[in-house]
Amino acid sequence: MTIMESKKDITTLTDIQLLVNSFYGKVRENAVLGPIFNGVIKDNWQRHLEKMYTFWQTVLLEERTYEGRPFPPHAKLPIDKTHFDTWLGIWTATVDENFTGPVADEAKWRGNKMAELFLYKLEYFRNGSGQALV
Repeated sequence: MTIMESKKDITTLTDIQLLVNSFYGKVRENAVLGPIFNGVIKDNWQRHLEKMYTFWQTVLLEERTYEGRPFPPHAKLPIDKTHFDTWLGIWTATVDENFTGPVADEAKWRGNKMAELFLYKLEYFRNGSGQALV
């Protein structure tokens, strides 16, 4: 994007796809997150990306396309606060690089809240009380 081009807000599925593809491209290469994501997803990246398109389309555009429970796949991963902080840093930077506006702000806020909630749930789950959360 050149300086003359102005960023726009997240308003379409195409915007969601750009955000998700850019974000996960960085995640796959990240020293902290890449080994975990690549180890779990293996050769199923396209399927994962498509699921993430529907998830963020539902969350940000209020178009109900996602069905599922996002926490359970994370419950037994070897992840901690460092991983969530890294994820959130990449997420926020990716949103900021590509978009500006109220929905972009919402994307960053939602990412932050999801990271907080998932970390809380993981800690609860790991302390032996969280079977009902999965």
